[in-house]
Amino acid sequence: MTAQETAAHGFDLVPIVALLGAGVVAAPLFKRLGLGSVLGYLAAGLAIGPFGLGLFSDAQAILHVAELGVVLFLFVIGLEMQPTRLWAMRGEIFGLGLAQLLVCMGLLCGVGVALGYPLAASLIAGTGFVLTSTAIVMQVLEERRTLNAPSGRKIVAVLLLEDLAIVPLLALVAFLAPSTQSATMTERFMSIFIGLAAVGALIAAGRWLLDPLFRLLATSRAREVMTAAALLVVLGAALLMQLGGLSMAMGAFLAGVLLSESAFRHQLEADIEPFRGILLGLFFLGVGMALDLSVVAHHWRLIAISVVAYMLLKMLGIYVIARLFGSQHRQAIERAVLMAQGGEFAFVLYAAAAAVGIIDAEGSALLTATIIVSMALTPLMIIAHDKLMPKIATSLDGVEHATDLESSVLVIGFGRFGQIVSQPLIAQGCSLSIIETDAQHIRDSEAFGFKVYYGDGTRLDILHAAGAHHARLVVVATDDKQATLRIVELVKAEFPLVPVLARAFDREHVLELEHAGADYYIRETFESALAMAGHALEQLGQTPEEAAESIADFRRRDADRLALELAGGLFAGRALIVGNLPIRDLERNGT
Repeated sequence: MTAQETAAHGFDLVPIVALLGAGVVAAPLFKRLGLGSVLGYLAAGLAIGPFGLGLFSDAQAILHVAELGVVLFLFVIGLEMQPTRLWAMRGEIFGLGLAQLLVCMGLLCGVGVALGYPLAASLIAGTGFVLTSTAIVMQVLEERRTLNAPSGRKIVAVLLLEDLAIVPLLALVAFLAPSTQSATMTERFMSIFIGLAAVGALIAAGRWLLDPLFRLLATSRAREVMTAAALLVVLGAALLMQLGGLSMAMGAFLAGVLLSESAFRHQLEADIEPFRGILLGLFFLGVGMALDLSVVAHHWRLIAISVVAYMLLKMLGIYVIARLFGSQHRQAIERAVLMAQGGEFAFVLYAAAAAVGIIDAEGSALLTATIIVSMALTPLMIIAHDKLMPKIATSLDGVEHATDLESSVLVIGFGRFGQIVSQPLIAQGCSLSIIETDAQHIRDSEAFGFKVYYGDGTRLDILHAAGAHHARLVVVATDDKQATLRIVELVKAEFPLVPVLARAFDREHVLELEHAGADYYIRETFESALAMAGHALEQLGQTPEEAAESIADFRRRDADRLALELAGGLFAGRALIVGNLPIRDLERNGT
């Protein structure tokens, strides 16, 4: 179809297909290569943007729409931050966060001054770089599953403070504006009043309107109405903050916090999640498109100096503040690497500064390119940090090694499975020797009355030291599938007369343990699953006797199936499985 024909039909799908195609291809590819999805989106945006294939000519238009991804992301984060939890973080937000902001502002302001720029322009340039990319850092924390860890919580606190800081920083831009551009004192106080009024209106709506609204809509039982209402709340809150001169993302975050204790919290999160993921990917694509390669090529030395100086000084400031506020060396370094880049709110700050004449158009383009380059470097820095940072050495202080132990039972592994196994044995007067490889777990066990020794059961010398040759029984309860198999093989090879009872992880593991010579094995979830199935049958109307017979029948079939699998492999007993596929589907699958 020609361009004229496309125009005649009124809609051009090429840009949409290009955006979706670039994201779908690049993000999984870069993630598989270990480079992270964020760098994949940035590279894809650069490839299809004005300085790549040229499929888009106005990257800023895409970026403005894609900023909704950051807005939705902050809303989802807000849903996880109950007011009580946020109040508990107040010290970290206004203590740690404010200290990091001010120290980094002072350090980064010196870069512009050293390069010969005016003080006002240097302050705004450095301050913009201080504002970390919420989108990148939160994405990394989410992928690493450390968002709710103590280290992650401190990073979130700093990010919240930086998001809040955009309001006084925009006011700072107005105060630093040249005299011909400056606002009157009345106008400045009026803008502050409007901002506070917008926050107050949002809080009032959240406390008295939102929950009743969703209760009313829930009675319609129309899923699409709830989804539309969720989007309306997020975008309405963002619009209200924007009209009040504040950050859209902050409005969405406050809306999320206000709904965090609502009965509809999980429903809202499920409704927003697909939009959030797509638009956040679109945001990173837009950032990649916005990188003006002609500016980078023409001023590459200045940009390179600025990126290196800004990132190094910001990392130094973050590290020093982290250490002063009690973080360990490793945590301080990790935080410095994660937060070394500039962020999306810098674009807002630089645009405001350009509008009032603090920086010119070329300076704004240079600073924007500096921010984008730093964002692109962040995933690479994180990879380098993970590879170069020494692994944490296990401290064995206060932990006793297994030496010349003699007990009737040797238990290897003392996690949740081993602890339960030990109780009836100890209660009946059996003597137990227990070995474990987690030093902290050994220390914690002592507080509950257990003497646990440090020892790796996959080593033959440790088995001898732990008294395996004296034991009447060895129980292998480790939480590592391969380690369990290795221990069983070693014990049966070295101490063939000692019975071995092993914790199995799944059916395939059972077959491996059988071939290794284990005398008894049980899948770790087998009995608990049967107990629940029996209770479920009783809830559905069966008598306890009928439920027990149903469970006994399954046990017989499962034992017959296992016998077939031991002889013919994992699929040999498939015919004994009671599945829920129709017979015709089974025949189609060749079973």
